[in-house]
Amino acid sequence: MDKRHFLKFAGAGLALSPALSLAASSDSILQSDRQDAEPLSSLKPLTKGVAPITNSERKARIEKAQSLMKEQGVSAILIEPGAAMDYFSGIQWWRSERLTALIIPQKGDVAVVTPFFEKPSVLESLKVGDDVRVWQEHESPFDVVADILKSRGITSGKLGVESSVRYFVVNGVGSAMPNIDIVPAEPITRGCRMYKTAAELTLMHKANEITLAAYNVVFSHLKEGMTQADVKALMHQAQQNLGGSKTWCLALFNDASAYPHGTNAKQVIQQGSVVLLDSGCSVHGYQSDISRTLVFGKPSQKVTDVWNTVREGQNVAFNAAKVGTPAGKVDDAVRAYYVTQGYDKDYALPGLSHRTGHGIGMEGHESVNFVRGETAPLKKGMCFSNEPGLYIPGEFGVRLEDCLYMTDKGPRYFTEPPVSIEEPLGRLVPLA
Repeated sequence: MDKRHFLKFAGAGLALSPALSLAASSDSILQSDRQDAEPLSSLKPLTKGVAPITNSERKARIEKAQSLMKEQGVSAILIEPGAAMDYFSGIQWWRSERLTALIIPQKGDVAVVTPFFEKPSVLESLKVGDDVRVWQEHESPFDVVADILKSRGITSGKLGVESSVRYFVVNGVGSAMPNIDIVPAEPITRGCRMYKTAAELTLMHKANEITLAAYNVVFSHLKEGMTQADVKALMHQAQQNLGGSKTWCLALFNDASAYPHGTNAKQVIQQGSVVLLDSGCSVHGYQSDISRTLVFGKPSQKVTDVWNTVREGQNVAFNAAKVGTPAGKVDDAVRAYYVTQGYDKDYALPGLSHRTGHGIGMEGHESVNFVRGETAPLKKGMCFSNEPGLYIPGEFGVRLEDCLYMTDKGPRYFTEPPVSIEEPLGRLVPLA
């Protein structure tokens, strides 16, 4: 399938075929005449018929959290706005000096505390429960929290909060309820969020499909003289037109590609430029994260060799990710392979200066990680990025990143990595 026909295929809003890869050569993709390319405005959303998380699934999440609280002797958990609040209640809110919080007791219904004048807005996204209690500007929200807990029979015991909960909230609740012990909530919230259901995997798969399709469009529009801002704008627009939200993109060219998260130095695409892109989007709150490295024009032998080493690093990580294996062993396996290729066994440069991968779901970075020392065993439903890059300061860097999820038989990719630097796209993999 040539570039023109693929763009018409994508523009019609059809999903990427599981067998489709960027089969044309690097030169034909990145340097051919683009006058006949379909405009980005022709791209159609790939999200038709994609359903958000249901209320029944949210209720099941709350029940699981309550079961974990019972096992661990936690009386309730308090959650501030963010991914966890959305995960359990559907509320999409922000953090300010005025407390809005979700309270999940070990027994009984969930409750929400929020300022009086925010209640109508909070109710717009609340999916479960109807106990919303308010506080006025001259009142303490922590007294309202205490009232909620007392109404659930909680006057002492353990209250779980995540590590991101702000100090003034912890201090305020502690003052209002001096017999409550504040403990970490992560064993409960992470114990739910870390293991994705079929519905969650479907949304993540769709987000990855959109990002991979956007990469194909961006590859077809690359040209000499483009800036990082130019390429990022293309990726944002392509993902948005294809149905992604909360899009993001990191574009690194030439020696800037050796900085994993970028540099303020301005770069443009030239003949022979290494182009490293890291991008993703959200579909109904669930994230994608894909990185690709290619060369505009003909790659040097050194760049090709490093690219091939990184691609094999992904294979090593994937093969090491077995059910029951501690997540840190995946990182260990990659570093052991890189040592055989002349790189440092630790985090020195040139080499792999960051973890092999991170957890992903409603947030781009979640626990658990593929990083040295991580003892959490791999289990069905866990999702990770697989991105063992290599970075050579002053020259270039290569990062290939594809996300995977654990099944009861082992790992499976959302997107399969590309086969070579000349075919730098990869392909979408059907859900198991």
